[in-house]
Amino acid sequence: MKRLMATRLAGLYVVVAVGLAMLCGSLAVAATPPKPTISEDARAAVAQMGKTLLAKEFSFRAKTIRPYTDDKGVLLHIEHDLKVVVRRPDRLLIDANGDDGPRKLYYDGKTAILALDAGSLYATLPVPDTITKMMYVVMGRFRLDFPLADFLTDAPDAAFLHGVTSGRVVNKVTIGGVPCVHLAFSQPPGIELELWLEADRGVPRRLIVTDNDSPGKPSFIAEMSDWDFAVHPADSDFAFTPPNGAKEIDFGTALSGPHAGAPQ
Repeated sequence: MKRLMATRLAGLYVVVAVGLAMLCGSLAVAATPPKPTISEDARAAVAQMGKTLLAKEFSFRAKTIRPYTDDKGVLLHIEHDLKVVVRRPDRLLIDANGDDGPRKLYYDGKTAILALDAGSLYATLPVPDTITKMMYVVMGRFRLDFPLADFLTDAPDAAFLHGVTSGRVVNKVTIGGVPCVHLAFSQPPGIELELWLEADRGVPRRLIVTDNDSPGKPSFIAEMSDWDFAVHPADSDFAFTPPNGAKEIDFGTALSGPHAGAPQ
């Protein structure tokens, strides 16, 4: 499970850290990797996704099931329901509720605020002025878990394909009455990704990431829905006002303390 916690399967900590560093121009390439063998139709589908997700404003919902190991090494799973609101380039709200309780991440272009337990505990962190750079700090450096981070970068297609060496179209299916394209990709060592995109708009509807090299071959699963590109969120939607009696804590403590929940 160590690999699980070091890949996008565990919340994309390292993929965000590496992929966003690449996008920000700070990644030094030590060796030329093999040229990816991604079919033209698969690459075109991901490119359409990337173009769609560069919209200035949008929101969507997601239900995720992700694996983790307990202190005895037993493979278990945890579920989260998310609502994500994006206003590019510098506003983001992630409203999550799951087996480990509610939490929200607010980003207003200057500060990331993590609110736990309905805001009774919260932590603030000065961050850069774009969503991509903010995620590099919050999810890369501090390892805040958000498994769908690739889709919110300023190059969603490049972020998703980072490290991928092969990809193809599997078939065409229907999800919730909507025609979709089923894609499959490989990311060494041992990571297999399946992505379902709406055929029309290119938005993600399902993502499954499997780590074939870890015991039990654990999989992260996300079902995405309610994509809305007509939203116009106000500044107030990305602002946090602490309730009476709320306690501010250190950002690192908010992610590692017992109130954060072990399987983030």
